[in-house]
Amino acid sequence: MSVVLNDCVELARRAGEAIMAIYAQAFSVTEKDDRSPLTEADMAAHRCIVEGLRRIAPEWPVLSEEGAGIEWSVRRQWQRYWLVDPLDGTREFIKRNGEFTV
Repeated sequence: MSVVLNDCVELARRAGEAIMAIYAQAFSVTEKDDRSPLTEADMAAHRCIVEGLRRIAPEWPVLSEEGAGIEWSVRRQWQRYWLVDPLDGTREFIKRNGEFTV
């Protein structure tokens, strides 16, 4: 496995640990502008992943569901980038049914 892939796997594990630490306790839920839910776990995973990806490949921009919006005029010029959904299945996370992933 390549070094970058190994680093990404480890990064996903760390983000998963951050998510599960929050899953094990009471947590708050807020709404994003599009009215979709946002939890502390979404943001913890976002921070973990974005910081890690910037160390792995600092020259590649990161587009994360929980990050600041980046205009299409900027994004369209990117040759490669990281596309991240830090916690896929936030609604399921909130329901505590186990149907979510990094």
